[in-house]
Amino acid sequence: MNLDRVEKYTPEVQKYTPEMLSVVRIMIALLFLEHGSAKLLGFPPPSHGEPAFMTLEWVQGLIELFGGVLLAIGLFTRPVAFILSGNMAVAYFMAHAPKNFFPMLNGGDAAILYCFIFLLFFVAGAGRWSLDAELTHDYRSGDQRAHYGEGTAQASRGR
Repeated sequence: MNLDRVEKYTPEVQKYTPEMLSVVRIMIALLFLEHGSAKLLGFPPPSHGEPAFMTLEWVQGLIELFGGVLLAIGLFTRPVAFILSGNMAVAYFMAHAPKNFFPMLNGGDAAILYCFIFLLFFVAGAGRWSLDAELTHDYRSGDQRAHYGEGTAQASRGR
């Protein structure tokens, strides 16, 4: 594979990073929200029934539902993503790890993936299409164009 050909298209592809970060955030949030709605609202119907009120699984459903909604609209993205990441780490070690060492065998691969994708959103932010970006007019969350050269002396000199 010729790396020169790949590097030639890198700047053209990178300009869509903030938008793609938003698309991934929205899709992950909607998938995550589905787990909470199954636990609390019964839709889609959960395979093992709805949890009893104020149990650990019910609180987990509450976190999944409201965290998923906030993440989907991109409001308080970084703190919500941090909480959800920790939540998924705890869920993995409490519910999955005791069953087996290997995530594929203990059913915890989704919890691990959610944990690390939420860490990514904690670090990278919500992307361009979020309420966080609109309310603060801070397009730095995943947008390299907003803080590399715009409004600086280098940009005015054409560098």
